[in-house]
Amino acid sequence: MDRFAKRQKWMARICTNCIFCRRARKKQKGLIYGIVKLESRICPFCRAYEKVYGRKSYEPYEV
Repeated sequence: MDRFAKRQKWMARICTNCIFCRRARKKQKGLIYGIVKLESRICPFCRAYEKVYGRKSYEPYEV
């Protein structure tokens, strides 16, 4: 595994623990959800989350 893949997984883990992203995934509505939805294009942690897990940082967990 190369250095960049490890770094992306590390950054995706940070997004997983982010207070705002967690709330957006859980609630799926409200101000925080809207902010995270807009911010996910800019935030490097949200982009890494999308690459590692294959879904946006504000989308709910699959059950």
